[in-house]
Amino acid sequence: MTLTVLKIATACLLDEAGRVLVVRKRGTHVFMLPGGKIERGETPRQALGRELHEELNLKVDTSQLESLGHFQSRAANEPDHWVEADVFFGRLKSSIKAQAEIDALDWLEVHAERQGHLAPLLREQVLPALRKRLFED
Repeated sequence: MTLTVLKIATACLLDEAGRVLVVRKRGTHVFMLPGGKIERGETPRQALGRELHEELNLKVDTSQLESLGHFQSRAANEPDHWVEADVFFGRLKSSIKAQAEIDALDWLEVHAERQGHLAPLLREQVLPALRKRLFED
């Protein structure tokens, strides 16, 4: 069995209360960070800017976002797939609205105890890295 690796760019966008924006795509059951697949010829920041505009009607200057790191994990919604993700973070200053394939938005407390509804990448790698960056630096 061959695993397919999807290259993605995502963002931890924090509100004034320090909560992280998470989205659930149509036809899925888990919440994940907004973002998506990097298309041929795009940099991770370019892909993230495009995806945030398509999914949430957000125009973000991605050069203002900090890199949180590069992570790999099982894909949340595609069996036999892994994701390789460039993850960025920053503060969200504008309102958002779900569109395109986004079915639901939510705000996640960074120290939330209940995390079974989160994508493996977010739950297992990104949240621990974000906590470390925000609270231990």
